[in-house]
Amino acid sequence: MRVAAIVPAYNEEKTIDKVLEVLLQCPILDEIHVVSDGSEDQTVLVASKYPVQILELPENVGKGGAMKAGAQQTNCDVLLFIDADLVGLHCEHIEAILEPVLTGVTEMSIGVFLEGRKSTDLAQKIAPSLSGQRAIKKELFESVPKLEDSRFGVEVALTRYAEQHGVQIVPVPLPAVSQIMKEEKRGFAKGFWARLKMYWDILRSIKITKNN
Repeated sequence: MRVAAIVPAYNEEKTIDKVLEVLLQCPILDEIHVVSDGSEDQTVLVASKYPVQILELPENVGKGGAMKAGAQQTNCDVLLFIDADLVGLHCEHIEAILEPVLTGVTEMSIGVFLEGRKSTDLAQKIAPSLSGQRAIKKELFESVPKLEDSRFGVEVALTRYAEQHGVQIVPVPLPAVSQIMKEEKRGFAKGFWARLKMYWDILRSIKITKNN
């Protein structure tokens, strides 16, 4: 099976280079796609320095829309979604996330932070389904309805759909991996507001999936 890594990114000029450098070291990946979700900084310029495919969306459509746009750019059998603000990522983590899907154990696996930072570890212990690091069969991904409208609720939508259709979701520990928090990237006020918007998207997605 061929694998495409998709990196949705919104204003991630300071961190995306480190993520791409790791992905490019992984022979298990056949394609690497960066989807700039209406970024207003130098995300596209930084990504363009690497041999990856770049999709530049003219306006911000939210994480779900960016992930769906990236999936539409590839014919690979398996999609690997990786956040653009990860710290401590290594090729071994990528291989671990993909292994349950590539070996046929499951159609979806989720990477869960372990022994990285207390703040991000705790968040994923409470709600591992919110992890942005996951591998999924493209056919399954494309069957999930209305992902383009889910924004930050996309992970909830994917997890709920899998559970509702009997797909066993395999959690994969990601030792020493964490991510930069929104308050650190944008300052406390803007970061806190962005976090509230993210939680709203998640709650909205939970409500929608419960009603479907």
